[in-house]
Amino acid sequence: MEIDYKKLKDLGIVNDGKKKQFCPECHANRTDKRDKSLSVDWEKCIAHCHYCGKSFFFGKTEKMAYTPQPKNRQEAKTHKKPGRLTNEEPLDENMCRWFSDRGIPAEVAEAEGIVKVCRKMPQTGKIEKCIVFPYTVEGELVNRKYRDGAKHFMLEKDAKLVPWRIDHIRDTPECIITEGEMDALSFLVAGRDDVVSVPNGAQKNLTWLEDFIETHLENKARIYIAADTDAKGLELREELVRRFGEEKCRIVTYGEGCKDANELLQLGGVSALRTAIEEAQEVPLEGVFTAGDVRGELEALFEKGLQKGATLDMGDLDNLLSVEVGRLMIVTGIPGDGKSEFLDEMAVRLSLRYDWRCAWFSPENFPVTLHHPKLMEKLIGKRFKLGTMTPMEFDAAVRYLSRNFFDILPEEGYRVDTILEKAEALVRRKGIRVFILDPYNCLEHQIPTGQSETQYISEFLEKLRSFAHRRQVLVVLAAHPTKMKKDPISGKYPVPTMYDVSGSAAFFNKADFGLAIERDRTQGVTRIHVQKVKFRHLGQLGVASFRYNLFNGRFVNFREGGTPDIPDGPVNWDNENWLGKVLPKQGELEL
Repeated sequence: MEIDYKKLKDLGIVNDGKKKQFCPECHANRTDKRDKSLSVDWEKCIAHCHYCGKSFFFGKTEKMAYTPQPKNRQEAKTHKKPGRLTNEEPLDENMCRWFSDRGIPAEVAEAEGIVKVCRKMPQTGKIEKCIVFPYTVEGELVNRKYRDGAKHFMLEKDAKLVPWRIDHIRDTPECIITEGEMDALSFLVAGRDDVVSVPNGAQKNLTWLEDFIETHLENKARIYIAADTDAKGLELREELVRRFGEEKCRIVTYGEGCKDANELLQLGGVSALRTAIEEAQEVPLEGVFTAGDVRGELEALFEKGLQKGATLDMGDLDNLLSVEVGRLMIVTGIPGDGKSEFLDEMAVRLSLRYDWRCAWFSPENFPVTLHHPKLMEKLIGKRFKLGTMTPMEFDAAVRYLSRNFFDILPEEGYRVDTILEKAEALVRRKGIRVFILDPYNCLEHQIPTGQSETQYISEFLEKLRSFAHRRQVLVVLAAHPTKMKKDPISGKYPVPTMYDVSGSAAFFNKADFGLAIERDRTQGVTRIHVQKVKFRHLGQLGVASFRYNLFNGRFVNFREGGTPDIPDGPVNWDNENWLGKVLPKQGELEL
């Protein structure tokens, strides 16, 4: 890496070739003016302060040269605007009667731009009479939904997904979110104009909300969640509450025998629907539950039993570990043994397998231009190098990382409250499911006067646990152990445990999952030691062995022989393009 000497001068780092220097960020405020806390790596053009945690990059950033993409790859991500309907007609008599039978006056439907169209539906392969719901943003048509008499639905191909009636809630103090257009129309009849519907029914993937969080939803004092009461509706409700926060959400219920707002309108009329809004319940008080509050989860357990969590597709490790959101994982290991590499791979695998988005607080991976190439190598299966990784593979990886991975490095400091505020915003705006803090000692820790380190660490970990549970995020904390002593006979360091992490046994006690990463350099093996799994349906204690693929940074599962008489098992080095396998599922062309 070539040094950018102007950048070096601007940062205030002395160009003397010495590896230890005064930190330009915190030295002026230090009481110990003799402490050279800045470690400088002149080859990698990186400097890191071990006191304030600030990292600096002073290398020249070279642009990767590559040829432009083929035009059709660009078009794959372009939203198409719906064309003009040539056979559009007003709602016919039967359609008006259909709306009226469901408590919706025809004039209410017509006022929302709902019309009749005859078109071919993919579910039947025939021309069907359809009701058409127009989707607009700032008055401009961006999509349509077609509904035929058999309750088959279709959206315009490659058009933008947006909530129905999103323009109507931009500046309102409250809003109602429903699972379908008919439920939204029902609230309109009940006198509430501040109502929207999700575009594609009860799905947990809410990426279409991202364009409207800041402009339409973060300013709301109250959001009424009026989803259906079936299993899918409850999942949608749970995800919406997770995104918007329990404190501003109210849950609309419909009473015995009704599963949605339109059924309640038909059975009880406008007054019943207005009462449902007035009596909408707060999300149950955190830490206080009744059987009724968790009835859905109880029914799932009753019918299916305890279910394994999300696995990583990492061979033997899958038999020992499965993860779920709402949990705290502690990962330890001697510096240099591969904690960050393992956490990167875990995040990549969870993203590809389950669409879990991830955020990092990782000053040691700063700048992100050095972190993202490692993620790209794991995604594509090739070295990050022009001539090895193709320009199209590079471009696809950049787009995928931009949608699914986020780095948090606040300018206002590295206090845990600041970091968690940023992570909470990413839950709302991007729907992250994994949050990695790597490592513990890069956070700013200010122990209050009169509080012991043990008490402070316990409170710190409780903040992480509370955030994980409240926002339904898997929180992962990497923590270095205290300085370990080599075994005088073998010359190896012992495998650390969470009890070896500096400061407190709370690292073990507070964790739901506890892992230790061991790199055995003599054997060329990395071992993942699962040292704690709080709930046995999620895993068990044990060790899984891996070889490290230098070509792409992946951990490759294999079986150690254990004795000279039993050889090691075969190694499948796995250079497959993982990203190329998921792109078609996400509406993109194959690599």
